[in-house]
Amino acid sequence: MVMGLGGAELAALAVAAVLVGVAKTAIGGVASITVALFAMALPARESSGALLPLLIVGDLLAVAVYRRHADWGALLRLFPSVAAGILVGTWFVSWVDDTVMRRTIGGVLLLVVATHLWQRRRGEGAARPPALLFGLLAGFTTMVANAGGAVMAVYLLAAGFPMLTFLGTAAWFFLIVNVFKVPFSAGLGLITVDSLSLNALLVPGVLLGALLGRLLVRWLHRGDRQQLFQRLIIGFTVFSALNLLR
Repeated sequence: MVMGLGGAELAALAVAAVLVGVAKTAIGGVASITVALFAMALPARESSGALLPLLIVGDLLAVAVYRRHADWGALLRLFPSVAAGILVGTWFVSWVDDTVMRRTIGGVLLLVVATHLWQRRRGEGAARPPALLFGLLAGFTTMVANAGGAVMAVYLLAAGFPMLTFLGTAAWFFLIVNVFKVPFSAGLGLITVDSLSLNALLVPGVLLGALLGRLLVRWLHRGDRQQLFQRLIIGFTVFSALNLLR
């Protein structure tokens, strides 16, 4: 896989690897941009398998930094429906083509963001979001296109979690979910020796991105910029959804 890529494709993947680190340690919505960059450089199905191990590396880094801030009650409410969503996503991947995959995820993300913003406008932002629905969507989108980060970001924002709790809960959630996905992705032929060799080349980018993300969170937290943090999450999620629909 590495030998068959040109300079432009490798550059896009290197940028995507840095953004994986930033997404895992700071702004979760950025992860959807990495999905788009991988899909630009590789076929959509191959890109899904090539991205997953890098996401797990980022998850390990995020857990190392934010492990004490997780809300385990929220995680336990989500996991059963997430597992069901992953199973549905596995079936979906086995039947549809790349274009349908991308546009389905883009549409779901826009619908989730629109619902969240509508509830906030009506003054319902403090209401606990439905764990069953968001768990199904997170499991489905993460299996189909590694895009569950945007769904989880909206769920955690709607639940009203402060910045560090948001990051700690998301870190543990995606470490567990992404490891759970590995046998399904391998069974679908999405993870191969070639894709793992590409991962080895890109891991330093994830490490650099994690450092940059940690510095960004320190700046946001020090200045009590919770509103800016929320706007960045929503903004990157919408951008990523539109890119997937394009």
